Amino acid sequence: MLDHFSRFAAYNAWANARLYDAATALTDFERKRDIKGYFTSLHGTLNHLLSADRIWLHRLTGAGEPPASLDAILYETFEELREAREAEDKRISDFVSALTDADLEAELAYENTRGEAKTLARQMILTHLFNHQTHHRGQATQMLRQLGVAEPPALDLLYFALPSA
Repeated sequence: MLDHFSRFAAYNAWANARLYDAATALTDFERKRDIKGYFTSLHGTLNHLLSADRIWLHRLTGAGEPPASLDAILYETFEELREAREAEDKRISDFVSALTDADLEAELAYENTRGEAKTLARQMILTHLFNHQTHHRGQATQMLRQLGVAEPPALDLLYFALPSA
């Protein structure tokens, strides 16, 4: 099971890097343009992913300052946001690599963003964290198309897993 989550941490960082690379084709105005996404814009969606990861890692580790909300704009500039994303992906990888099988099976009590007490096994939380990333990267890929990026990158897990040609 540890290999599974280590693979997902590596995939997550790979997919995020490809998504951010594609987003460099856009102007700051285009990335922040309201295109009626769930988090308004591509920039809002990328900030949401970072916010959610910081909230979950705070719950899992007790370290870091969690954002006040899931729609917080943590960074106004794309460059700062990308740098923070890369650091957060490393933080996720480092966290996962330090886990044991017992850690994965252990339950974690936390409060959700509405202040409600919840308890889940760490492996379920990590599964959610990586699935959540995939969900919103799919939205972000659609946003790239709407904003004129003709060929957004393929981010499917298979492209990460298959050997490069």
